[in-house]
Amino acid sequence: MLQPKRAKHRKQFRGKMRGLAIRGSTLSFGSFGLKSQEAGWISARQIEAARRAMTHYTKRGGRIWIRIFPDKPITKKPAETRMGSGKGEVDQFVAVVRPGTILFEMGAVEEKVAHAAIRLAANKLPIKTKIITR
Repeated sequence: MLQPKRAKHRKQFRGKMRGLAIRGSTLSFGSFGLKSQEAGWISARQIEAARRAMTHYTKRGGRIWIRIFPDKPITKKPAETRMGSGKGEVDQFVAVVRPGTILFEMGAVEEKVAHAAIRLAANKLPIKTKIITR
């Protein structure tokens, strides 16, 4: 699972997800990609599930690039805990995604296979996406 090796601060504020993605919004490595159409958080588990779906479908052929990294810690308080007593412990890490961000890229594989693999990956993610081609 992806997560930062070390961080300056253990916990973060939730933040706002306004605006469009400026950086990371064009294909850089592969010929096919998966582009987000809405803002949201994508957890490390969801990224891994999507990656595995693509890898499994292509039978480990071609190349896959993951263009997002989950570096935002999300905290959660234990179940049935009273209000107060501070912020909860870090539960998971998420990647903040804005509309236009390239999530995954694929190369060295046929267009038909790439589209099918990327579609399977898109089904694992909690946001609306579209498949793009160079």
